[in-house]
Amino acid sequence: MAVAVEKLITSDILKPARYLGNERLSVHKPWDTAAIRWVLTYPEVYEVGASNLGHIILYNILNAQPRQLCDRAYLPGQDLAAKLRATDTPLFAVESKRSLTEFDILGFSLSYELGATNILEMLDLAGIPLTWRDRQEDRGAEDRGGRGELAAPQSPFPLIFAGGQTATSNPEPYADFFDFFALGDGEELLPEIGLVLEEAKQAGLNREQTLLDLAQIPGVYVPQFYDMAADGSVHPNRPDVPKRILRRVATPIPAYSIGLVPYVQTVHDRLTIEIRRGCTRGCRFCQPGMLTRPARDVEPEKVVEAIEQGMQATGYNEFSLLSLSCSDYLSLPAVGMEIKNRLKNENISLSLPSQRVDRFDENIANILGGTRQGGLTFAPEAGTQRMRDIVNKGLTNEELLRGVKTAWEQGWDKIKLYFMIGLPGETDADVVGIAETVSWLQRECRAKGRKPLNFNLTISNFTPKPHTPFQWHSVSTAEFKRKQNLLRHEFRRIRGVKVNFTDVRISAMEDFIGRGDRSLGKVVRRAWELGAGMDSWYDNLDKAFTAWGDAIAEAGLDWKYRQVENGEWNLFHAEAQGGREAEEQGGLGAPVGDRGDRGAGENTQLPILHSLETPLPWEHIDTGIDKKWLVEDLQRALEAATVPDCSFESCSHCGVCGTDFGHNIVIEPPTIPQFAGEFVPNTTKAQRLRVWFGKQGDMALMSHLDLMRLFDRVVRRAGLPVAFTGGFHPSPRISVANALALGATSSGEIVDFELTQVVEVDTFRKQLAQELPTDIPIYNVVQQDLKAAAASQMIEAAEYLMTVAALCEATSAQWQDWINTIKAKDELWWEQTTKSGKSQLVNLRSRLFELELVETNNSKDESTVVLRYVGSCRPDGLLLRPEHILSMLEIVSGKEFQLLHIHRNQLVLGV
Repeated sequence: MAVAVEKLITSDILKPARYLGNERLSVHKPWDTAAIRWVLTYPEVYEVGASNLGHIILYNILNAQPRQLCDRAYLPGQDLAAKLRATDTPLFAVESKRSLTEFDILGFSLSYELGATNILEMLDLAGIPLTWRDRQEDRGAEDRGGRGELAAPQSPFPLIFAGGQTATSNPEPYADFFDFFALGDGEELLPEIGLVLEEAKQAGLNREQTLLDLAQIPGVYVPQFYDMAADGSVHPNRPDVPKRILRRVATPIPAYSIGLVPYVQTVHDRLTIEIRRGCTRGCRFCQPGMLTRPARDVEPEKVVEAIEQGMQATGYNEFSLLSLSCSDYLSLPAVGMEIKNRLKNENISLSLPSQRVDRFDENIANILGGTRQGGLTFAPEAGTQRMRDIVNKGLTNEELLRGVKTAWEQGWDKIKLYFMIGLPGETDADVVGIAETVSWLQRECRAKGRKPLNFNLTISNFTPKPHTPFQWHSVSTAEFKRKQNLLRHEFRRIRGVKVNFTDVRISAMEDFIGRGDRSLGKVVRRAWELGAGMDSWYDNLDKAFTAWGDAIAEAGLDWKYRQVENGEWNLFHAEAQGGREAEEQGGLGAPVGDRGDRGAGENTQLPILHSLETPLPWEHIDTGIDKKWLVEDLQRALEAATVPDCSFESCSHCGVCGTDFGHNIVIEPPTIPQFAGEFVPNTTKAQRLRVWFGKQGDMALMSHLDLMRLFDRVVRRAGLPVAFTGGFHPSPRISVANALALGATSSGEIVDFELTQVVEVDTFRKQLAQELPTDIPIYNVVQQDLKAAAASQMIEAAEYLMTVAALCEATSAQWQDWINTIKAKDELWWEQTTKSGKSQLVNLRSRLFELELVETNNSKDESTVVLRYVGSCRPDGLLLRPEHILSMLEIVSGKEFQLLHIHRNQLVLGV
């Protein structure tokens, strides 16, 4: 049975279109024909989750499986969450609007150390117990909506699992909350899980038996079948599960990246195609680089095909090529130029994430941007050559200058740079080197008649990550603060540089949780109870930090957190009191590091540690990289010795390549096609067509800006020859006559299209209607004189139907009296506040042309009516809005009224 949520998704909440589940290319499979029903969840607000590429790929793959259905859910905004709690309505999946408890399996993406609090919030909103133990207990024969219990009568709840980078890296702090973890790539793993679940369901297996079957799948980790030892390490508690769980590896399939075109603007509002998975650069701080090996190139032909098909299917005007290191995809210039040539008449732009500055050249510069030249981001990471060698960045000063100078010569006047502080062996000279490097780059990129090169810097605090050579390092909050202040002082003298620093409190929390063991589950839960959530969002930082700090203190682990803050997280030396205390309290099994007592300017190195073989909480996760190799690479870091990229040079012997994980796949690049020229906007105006359309149903909850974006994408998908404006930022000549209030329906909207060539009116109408949502019907299309004024300049009035409730008893006669009183007056004054904050009186009656009572509905509970009015709606701002009718009613009656619904019948155009 579907959850009754329609009354909650209304125009009074922020961006209600987030929750509609009706996006372009969303998949709606019949509920009753599915054997297994999934919900994939990205535990962030919709704008973040719906544009996550992994979320889209897995959603498409699961829906491509026979007898499997996949819906989606996101963290609701605070306004909708409050409504759900107030009405005791469980959190729902966006497409089916069904409660999450009606599904067989619920998967969360855990890609951030502090993101688990959002997951607990979603489970709580869904009415699902937070821990696997609670879900396994007998909780009564609750109705599951006829889905057929997967876990037998004693558990009416879906299986809850997590995947993503943090889940793969170290699942232990979150082990209490999940029935299982999916480790590594999910493209092949999740369909295998679905088949096992289907068989378990048919066989009538209970929850524990089902999980035992799942534990046999490589890549599935079931925490309840493993126990934590006193040193924090994890071992099986039964003989029929693997001692170490293998990370899964899959080959990217670009075709599955095409999907979900949201109606609201998302964080990454573009088509994204993966070109390469994995990175073998070997940066010693980089967890993704270690957890995604080996590197796998996608065939250039498949990339080009996916982009061409994707742009046609979605209507986007921008696409992005995604990889941990895009520049290491040798076919990038050829692929980019091929697409640029093929789509040169479509005003399409290409953007890339942060890329290797040493590979940036004219070939890459030529494929970026378009008429909308985007930003450019490089990540030198460190300000001195010595530090870049310690972290194995593989970047020289000469290569850095050459890449930045190439960008500047190709027209970029602003570049974003990423740096880190707190890296192992870092001295004050290395920190100051960041400012010196930026100043040097500015001096080298100067020329007469050119703007000086500006930089936008992000300086983050290095946080050691599991499965990297630096997992044994330790950081100091006090040192972070001191080094940030040192840099602030240095950058005061440098103009044209904007510097952003990462908050040191969040860095310490990420470190504490990210390298913790299973004992931290109670901290995560308590932090959520105390209000932690959305921890990466700036406006919630103070509240989140306080909640985490209090939770750690209540768990009796604040002494351990202080060690993190002080850079003294060293629990291995048994002879020390802290070590004995750690053992008594269960121990975090955390890494050893420097003692946090580096003085200013000291040339301190990471100490050679005698306990590098001590078990760590994440060693039962088999990522393919030998721990021995990590220790050896740590020693190489001490010597500032670099390791070559094994995709292009000799093998680094990290241990990944083999039967379980495969080998590096590097494809020889094709020849770069000849550049066919930049997009030249076609400004020819051969025809103007005026379209009358409606906004019905769910589309009433789409904003005016979202509607404009929709029309742009619709004409692209339909292949209609829309003319462009000229100038530096050409845009399609599409003009919606007047903005409609959010939540209002309409059967009288108008939009003008100007075309570069004449199209038959019926053909235009058919092609446009085919690509529009069904809730945006087309009523009429008429050709207009090119010299005539646009509809937006011709509007004189608008006709509305509005449903109004009186917050008092009111008869039909009273309603009619109030209306007659309004019509009999020449003046009804209302105080308006202007944008500048000034007050002015407005005669609303002069803007009212017609007003009549259409329908009454009187009951003992309320009195509602439908009113029809025609009022001014001029382009100069002389408007009579539906709310103004309420104001006039209140003036003449002395009563209060509530506006329940607005419907616009038509826009009245002048001659």
